[in-house]
Amino acid sequence: MKDEIREELAGLTQNVGKYLRQKKENGEKWIASSAKDIDNGRKVSEYKSGSLFESEVLDADISSVKNLGVLKEMVEKCRKCPLGSLRNNSVFGEGNYSADLMFVGEAPGKDEDKQGRPFVGRAGKLLTEIISKGMDMRRENVFIANILKCRPPENRNPMPDEIECCEPYLIRQIELIKPKVICTLGNFASRTLIGVKDGITKLRGTFFDYHGIKLMPTFHPAYLLRNYSKQNRIYVWEDMKKILKELK
Repeated sequence: MKDEIREELAGLTQNVGKYLRQKKENGEKWIASSAKDIDNGRKVSEYKSGSLFESEVLDADISSVKNLGVLKEMVEKCRKCPLGSLRNNSVFGEGNYSADLMFVGEAPGKDEDKQGRPFVGRAGKLLTEIISKGMDMRRENVFIANILKCRPPENRNPMPDEIECCEPYLIRQIELIKPKVICTLGNFASRTLIGVKDGITKLRGTFFDYHGIKLMPTFHPAYLLRNYSKQNRIYVWEDMKKILKELK
C-alpha cells in the first residue's frame, strides 16, 4: 500500500513539474499559491494568460461537432480544467458509436488513466461481467463513458467546476450516439444527468427521462465490490432486466 501511494505521489509530482517546465519554456508564469490549488479547481480568472484552462476547445462550440472522432480529439487536447494537465491519458469512452445502451460512470481511475480506456480495473471487470453474463450482450456493442474524462487525483470525488467543464462533452456524446437507454453508475453520474441530490439507493430501479431517453440509475460496480451482498446483486439484476425489456 505504501509503495502504491509513493508511486502515485511521484507520478503527480512529475506531471506538475512537467507542466511548470512547459510554462517556463513558453515564458508564462504560474501564479497559483501552491500545488493544492490545482486540486481545488480554481477559477480561470485566478490564472494569467496561458493558464491551465486555456486550450483549443475553450471557445469551441462543442454542440456543433458532428463526429465522435473529432470530439475525441477535442477531449485529448482539452485543458479546460486543471485535470487536463495532470492526467496521463484522457478517457473519452469506448464502444459502439451507434449503441442502443450507454453506461455512464463517474470518472477514470488509476488503471483507466494509464490505458486511456474506461472501466478496465476491478470495477471494470465486474461491469463487463454484468454486460456479458448478466445481460448476454457484448461489451463492444454498448458504449461506456464517464462524467469526467480525466482522473481526479487520488480518485477523489469530482469537483463542481470539473463537472461543469466536462459535462458538455458527455452531452454531445449522448446526442451523437442516440442510445435508447442510459444506465448511470453510482451517485455522481446519476445526480449529474438527472439533476437531483438524492442518493443512488433511492434513485436506482426507476426509469427517469433524459431528454426523451430512458435513464436507469444503478449501483456503481466499485460500490458492489465494497458492499458485495446477495441483495445488492439482486438489485442490479432487477435494474438490468428492466433495461433489457426497454431494449427489445
